[in-house]
Amino acid sequence: MQVNDPAFYDQVIRRITRIILVLGVAGAIGVAAAKGLKSGLAFLIGSAISYTSFHGWRRLVDVLVPTAKKRTPTFFVFRLVALVAIAYAIIKILGLSIAAAALGLLVSGAAVVLELVYELIYAS
Repeated sequence: MQVNDPAFYDQVIRRITRIILVLGVAGAIGVAAAKGLKSGLAFLIGSAISYTSFHGWRRLVDVLVPTAKKRTPTFFVFRLVALVAIAYAIIKILGLSIAAAALGLLVSGAAVVLELVYELIYAS
């Protein structure tokens, strides 16, 4: 498949999304086993924010493509700020680990790095 083929990028986005979900769930289970259920929940909340952020950035990039349907990036910013505020309130009210939540925020970055490694190994 050619790199300039839109189907190539759709497959990359699907793989990254799956990797984010797997890392989020596996990480939450691992953190819960190591540090307790509250830390695992905090990691899962951080991973959910990371997942939402990834898709928000993807939609923002779609807006910049000249042939794409135009959407306003303002909604993305407000949605992300609202999600972070809600997650912060949940973490503070429930007394969850902020460090575990911050670690969960790194899930989408790790997924992108894993996708890069996959492409380096399996690129034709």
